[in-house]
Amino acid sequence: MTKKITVAAGSFWPEIGGPSSYVRSILPRIKESGFEVDLVVRSKKRKYPEDSGLDFKIYRVKDWPSKPLNYLRYFLTLLKKAKSSEIIYAQGPVSSGYPAYWANKFLKKKLVVKITGDYAWEQYSLENEIIEVIDFQRHKLSGRFKTLRKVQERVCRSADLVIVPSRFLAKVVRHWGVKEEKIKVVYNGTDFKPLDLKKEEARKNIGISGNIILSAGRLVPWKGFKMLVKIMPELIKEHNFARLVIVGDGPEMETLEIMKNNLGLQNKVYMVGKKPQEELKMYLAAADMFVLNTAYEGFSHQLLEAMAAGVPVVTTNAGGNPELVKQGDNGFMVKYNDELNLTEAIKAVFGNEDIRQKFSEEGKKTAERFTVKKMTDETVNLFNSL
Repeated sequence: MTKKITVAAGSFWPEIGGPSSYVRSILPRIKESGFEVDLVVRSKKRKYPEDSGLDFKIYRVKDWPSKPLNYLRYFLTLLKKAKSSEIIYAQGPVSSGYPAYWANKFLKKKLVVKITGDYAWEQYSLENEIIEVIDFQRHKLSGRFKTLRKVQERVCRSADLVIVPSRFLAKVVRHWGVKEEKIKVVYNGTDFKPLDLKKEEARKNIGISGNIILSAGRLVPWKGFKMLVKIMPELIKEHNFARLVIVGDGPEMETLEIMKNNLGLQNKVYMVGKKPQEELKMYLAAADMFVLNTAYEGFSHQLLEAMAAGVPVVTTNAGGNPELVKQGDNGFMVKYNDELNLTEAIKAVFGNEDIRQKFSEEGKKTAERFTVKKMTDETVNLFNSL
């Protein structure tokens, strides 16, 4: 008999974002493996033209201004659609996971939760000084941060399985009181196909010349974009044609623009906003290196795609990054916001063709080990084990 799975997600294509990309890549393959699939997703619209071409059912719950009402409407839709399913697969512990938790209280299905980060830590870090994620697990909280932590813990403890994309996140989830045997590491995969385009042509297409340092992600404090802007005057002293291109949006956009202008970097630093994957490919084709100065990373899809594109990477030793990057082999790692060593690592990549070539070749080999097929096969095997 065909098993049915209802996937609860916070976003889906054509809306942009990491979770959206993950769900889009994995659902057709889950269906191909013999499951019937329904997707219940929070959405900016009730319907997109792209929905008609999907080979699984999608139920979009349009966001309303009232957050409590959003949760209620999402919960009721999930409760209705998951009745005939054997498994509920929630993408995250809060926006989709908490309604899935309550739906499962009524339906008594198998609940699987995908964890890509610590949402309570992220919300805390938007308003407070950044502390290590592991240290945060023992940090005394109050108010909504305490509530978010309790929600994460409750949802994950109640799940039959918790899927994480790195050993680092497995350690974080263990701090939430989840039993070891419930936590399964399934590394993210990519089928990223880079553009077959020369750098100069790609640079013409994006309208930026020079030697491009590319970075991408949500513009939030722990992504360390302010440090990248700060070190640009020093980099330009040695590499006059260095240009920093930041892809993404978020709460730090205005701060970064002010920094750029105050440092006189108007034609050296480019804030280009959020881009869909097809456009991001053009920026990767134009880039000399990809830099991710992050305080925390579950398992970076951006690093993986940069490697797949053959772009040398410089990043931090935070979170799951050491599970992807091997120091001096397929990239450089430094401590988060380490101004001196970050600057020197970027200079080393700029100044040494042998390093660039090695990181490019080894990065591509690394990316080949993290495929969507491998990720899907391992995920489906876990579903079949329930």
